[in-house]
Amino acid sequence: MSASDSNRKGCPVDHTASGGSQPAAPHAPTCPVDHSMPLNPLNMMPNLPQSMHAGQTAALSTDRELSTIPRADQPADNWEYPSPQQFYNALARKNMAAPEEYVDVMVDIHNFLNEGAWNEVLKWEKRHAECQMPRLIRLQGRPRDLSPLARFYSWTEGVRPFDRHDWFVDRCGKQVRYVIDYYEGYPQNDMPTFNLVVRPAIDDFGSLADRAKQLWQDAKDKYFGSSKQ
Repeated sequence: MSASDSNRKGCPVDHTASGGSQPAAPHAPTCPVDHSMPLNPLNMMPNLPQSMHAGQTAALSTDRELSTIPRADQPADNWEYPSPQQFYNALARKNMAAPEEYVDVMVDIHNFLNEGAWNEVLKWEKRHAECQMPRLIRLQGRPRDLSPLARFYSWTEGVRPFDRHDWFVDRCGKQVRYVIDYYEGYPQNDMPTFNLVVRPAIDDFGSLADRAKQLWQDAKDKYFGSSKQ
């Protein structure tokens, strides 16, 4: 994702890889980050413009969709997703420019995946009734870093995620890191599908306990039937 183009709203994601299963151009042989540009500390990305990129042949929308994800730094606001134009600029900046006619669909997939990831985070956060409104602090894209769980799946199942994010959530004053692995699923009706594996990182005993409780709940549901009515 791109960084904010205003002081009040922005996108928290470090857009180090294109979302979805769209084809990408080969990586540039040099570092894709322009270190001469100031970086947004929320996503370690330069602020992306809304202007057309050099060589772009068709105009793209500069409208930005408001997410359902509350911001931790500005409690009255939610995070905003990048516009199609900013998304295109983010890809072009990394020598991964896609045909303009595909960008709207790529943005839709990008936003859909992040909404799904946040909903999964909220399921975990329901274990902590003391905080009624968790908020997203920032995200970090780590597509080249396999999580321990993803590495295990790569050994046992032969599948690897196409992306990884670390999400930092404010649980009413406590920072909690979540790890999200993004997998491509089997197409359904010629449409791509995606599987997200979302869980709190084992950074402290509380997160370890949450993981253990969920593992036990999953085992009970599998062998003794779901406890949900």
